[in-house]
Amino acid sequence: MVDVTDKAKKYRSVGYYPGCALEGTGNGYDVSTRAIAKKLGLGLREVSNWNCCGAMEVKNVDPKIQTYLSARVLSQAVNEDRVDVVMAPCNGCYHNLKKAEHDLAHDPKSVEVVEKLSTKAGHKAYKAGEAETIHALDWLKATVGEDGLRERTKGKLAGLKIANYYGCMYVRPRHIFPEKDQGPGSESTSQPHFMDDLLAAAGAENVSFPLKTACCGGAHTLSDSDTSTKLVLNILQAAEASGAEVIATECPTCHTGLEMHQVRAEKRFGKKTNVKVLYFTQLLGLALGIGPRALGIHTNISDSMDLIIEKRLT
Repeated sequence: MVDVTDKAKKYRSVGYYPGCALEGTGNGYDVSTRAIAKKLGLGLREVSNWNCCGAMEVKNVDPKIQTYLSARVLSQAVNEDRVDVVMAPCNGCYHNLKKAEHDLAHDPKSVEVVEKLSTKAGHKAYKAGEAETIHALDWLKATVGEDGLRERTKGKLAGLKIANYYGCMYVRPRHIFPEKDQGPGSESTSQPHFMDDLLAAAGAENVSFPLKTACCGGAHTLSDSDTSTKLVLNILQAAEASGAEVIATECPTCHTGLEMHQVRAEKRFGKKTNVKVLYFTQLLGLALGIGPRALGIHTNISDSMDLIIEKRLT
C-alpha cells in the first residue's frame, strides 16, 4: 500500500485525460481544473493523441470494444508519454478506465481482444497494472489535502452552503474501485466524502444531502427526457430542502444534466428551483483567488454570478 507521503509525491505530476465532455459541454470543468493545477503548482500532462473512452454508447453495443478504447488511452499514457498515473476528472472516463483495468486483470477474453485490436492499430497493448487511474478528487486530496487548502484559502468559502453531488459512476460498481473502502484515509463507496472534505477545508458549510450518489438519469436524457428531468428535479429539490445554495459537481455529464433539466423542469412541469450548480474545481478556484472567467464560470448554464458577488468570492 502506498503511504500518504509517497502518494502525494507520485500524484504531483500526472497524465491528464480530459475526455470528450471536457472539450465540449464540460469545458468549465477542464478550464477550472487546469487553472487550479497552475495555481497549486501541480503538473498536468495531457495524454497524447487520446481517444474517447467508449462512454456509455459503445459499452452498450460491445463491452469488449469499450475496454479496448479505454485501454488504448492507458497505452498512450504509458508507452508514449511515459507516465504511470492517469488523472480523469470525468466520472464516465474514470469509471471506464477503472473498468478496463479490472477487465484486463480478470478476464482473459478482454486481454485477447485488446491485444488483437492493439496489434491491428499498430500500438502496444496495455497490460493491467502498468498505470494507476485516479479521479480529480483523489489527485487534490493526496497532493494538497485539507491542510494545504486551509492554508491557501483562508476560509474564503465561509458562509456558502453546499450540497456535494458525486453521481452514481464515481462509486459503482464497487468491485472496480479496490482502493476505496479501505478504512481511514480512503474514499467510501457508500458515503463518499472527498469533495466534502476539500470544500470544507476551504471554509464551505456542507449540508446533509441524502442524494449525493443518486442517478441523474444522464443515460436516458435523449431516450426518455421526462424520466431524466424527474430524477434531476428530485436532486435539486433535495438540495434546496437541505438548505444548500449551491450543488457542487465532479462529473460533466451530471453537471450538464442538472443544469439543463433544471430549466426543463420549470418549462415542462412548472417546478422551479433556485439552487446554483458549480464544479467543485470552480469553487476551489474561487477560494484560491482565481477570477470567475478564468474558471469558466461564464460558460455554465446556471448563472451563479449574483451569488458569487453576494458571498464576496470575486
